[in-house]
Amino acid sequence: MKRLTIWILSIATTCSVNTNAQTNTKMDQFISELMGKMTVEEKIGQLNLVTGGEAVTGSVVSTGVEAKIKTGEIGGIFSMSSPAKIRAAQELAVKQSRLGIPIIFGMDVIHGYKTMFPIPLGLAATWDMALIRESARIAAVEASADGLNWTFSPMVDISRDPRWGRISEGSGEDTYLSARIAAEMVKGYQGNDLSAHNTLMACVKHFALYGAAEAGRDYHTTDMSLHRMYNEYFPPYKAAVDAGAGTVMTSFNDINGVPATANKWLMTDVLRNQWGFKGMVVTDYTAINELIDHGLGDLQAVSALALKAGVHMDMVGEGFLTTLKKSLDEGKVTQAEIDEACRLILETKYKLGLFDDPFRYYDDERAKSDILTPSHLAKAREIAGKSFVLLKNENNTLPLKKSGTVALIGPLSNTRANMPGTWSVSADLENTPSLLEGMQAALGDKVNIVQHLGANLLSDAIYQERATMFGRTIPRDERPETEIIAEALQVAESADVIVAALGESSEMSGESSSRTELDIPDTQKKLLEALLKTGKPLVLVLFAGRPLTLTWENEHVPAILNVWFGGTETGKAVADVLFGDVNPSGKLPATFPQNVGQVPLYYSAKNTGRPLAAGAWFEKFRSNYLDVTNEPLYPFGYGLSYTTFTYSDIQLDKTSMKADEKITATVTLTNSGNYDGEEVVQLYIRDLVGSVTRPVKELKGFQKIFLKKGESQDVVFEIGVEDLKFYNNALEFVAEPGDFKLFIGTNSSDVKEAEFSLL
Repeated sequence: MKRLTIWILSIATTCSVNTNAQTNTKMDQFISELMGKMTVEEKIGQLNLVTGGEAVTGSVVSTGVEAKIKTGEIGGIFSMSSPAKIRAAQELAVKQSRLGIPIIFGMDVIHGYKTMFPIPLGLAATWDMALIRESARIAAVEASADGLNWTFSPMVDISRDPRWGRISEGSGEDTYLSARIAAEMVKGYQGNDLSAHNTLMACVKHFALYGAAEAGRDYHTTDMSLHRMYNEYFPPYKAAVDAGAGTVMTSFNDINGVPATANKWLMTDVLRNQWGFKGMVVTDYTAINELIDHGLGDLQAVSALALKAGVHMDMVGEGFLTTLKKSLDEGKVTQAEIDEACRLILETKYKLGLFDDPFRYYDDERAKSDILTPSHLAKAREIAGKSFVLLKNENNTLPLKKSGTVALIGPLSNTRANMPGTWSVSADLENTPSLLEGMQAALGDKVNIVQHLGANLLSDAIYQERATMFGRTIPRDERPETEIIAEALQVAESADVIVAALGESSEMSGESSSRTELDIPDTQKKLLEALLKTGKPLVLVLFAGRPLTLTWENEHVPAILNVWFGGTETGKAVADVLFGDVNPSGKLPATFPQNVGQVPLYYSAKNTGRPLAAGAWFEKFRSNYLDVTNEPLYPFGYGLSYTTFTYSDIQLDKTSMKADEKITATVTLTNSGNYDGEEVVQLYIRDLVGSVTRPVKELKGFQKIFLKKGESQDVVFEIGVEDLKFYNNALEFVAEPGDFKLFIGTNSSDVKEAEFSLL
């Protein structure tokens, strides 16, 4: 029977290989014949990606688009989401250009299209891979119905600096978790058949190291060792490539002195030669032009550098379009380099099925039936509820009773536009319920809700204008701060409980939204202080696109629910959790520091030669601070529940293994509280002795387990040699024999321990 099974698998594998080979041969023949008909100018035209200008994602808008389509000078268009305009542009390309080559249409579909899901940092907080993949699948179904076939997602940049605004767009600080999510997002977007009409080509970004920009300042320089690159920052990009991502986007930053968009080592040696990537590389917005300010030359020079580095498509800047023919004539680039870039772009279109049917991604009926459907909205509500992280719940303040009067107070309490969060360029902001409207819809007449602004988002009106761009306005009350708070207190007098909706606006995080202070804004904190003095039960519903510094709030506020920005159904999902219909199960994908001076702070740091003793605050000539402990406010993986979970000690089936063996680790998880709930059981490993210094802890596995109250379950992890591997200083991926610690627990700090050896 075993031989028969192997034989059948062998036949299936051979058939699959043959089918792929036949497909590739057919594609190669088709594209070779097409390129044989193309002029140099038409080939260069395929390298030109322009913006349709309907969604603002940068500071430059393309001009003369219609004329350039007709002359074959455009290969792709992005930020055009009107189906009628997409169809019109495609008709121009296939009917009025000389060769009728279809256009690829892209969009920043980052965490949903019309049905918005939590921001990516919030999605990561679910630790639920199936739901994350499903969110991407729904996004692809909706976006493709309007004619789109390419998304600039997933963003997989590791970030350990919450000052950087784009931490909101990624999966946080951890290599393993981010790599798992990267693969799931790619599979969700691309499905099983890229030529199907309901898929999106994924674009993994930003390659590479963008999340490590110095001082947390966007677009800033990055400098790190190869050891750190390969072990900590590269794996999520590689996971996305291994999952089949069709395209890769360059990052803005320089890397060891060479900007990514001109970095041949990065784009060719690593991406193509080491990782085997076969797809197309596109720049970020005007990244080639920005090489001029990096100091690499004029537009002609930097365009040639980018092409020779392994970049194939130029987003918006039109450096390729306007200079490559001249560089070719002058011998600064080769025909082979232009042909390679053109071929990879045409292959992308072929794989999407655009040569078979340029309009397959546009369907009037699908646009009516597949967008903002009840099932999509229900899934968005479910995922939002699972993304929220309960940071504190003193004296079981939550869940609230579905009765009486709730005072909903704060600048985030009644704003529709801020609920979807940053990078929701295609969201219907007017028809997204505010927190107030969502709670009213979810609770009906069971709870009386009274609402008040309570405070301006920020005391500084100019700062608030910067923080509410792109239509994310929160109206200001220009009366004195004391008057506004006094009026809010009057509203709160009639309430049994206060829900304070405070924190960031959606555009206080995201691209070009770096911050040097991570506190809740001062005017909001004054409101919170006044509300606490009423003595009424109070819940802080915290909106944030990044880890914030909440030391004062953690000390004084009885209950804190971090809701990130939950997407279209934020308001209803918040009501679900506040009133106990959903038990929160989110876990932090990034460490929350006590203050900004601790940044960067992350759980998987390396030890020093003078480590501080566990539990100690300060010891002279040890690695610590004079004014604050080394500990975070909330560690990576942290998140409370309305119930409690208890862990048994770890049971290992053996305490040593050879390279071809595995060790099984088991804990018994018990729901020892009064509610049914989900727990994310987390596995960490430490390599105690290595040829190079190793982190104090690394996430190597997790399972999300649902248990009814009183129920227990054995949670089993298998540890193999692959879990112990790392890149040594020779960049060899190895597992070194020696002793290891294994940790299992509810977060990166609160764990059980065991030890084993690799022989």
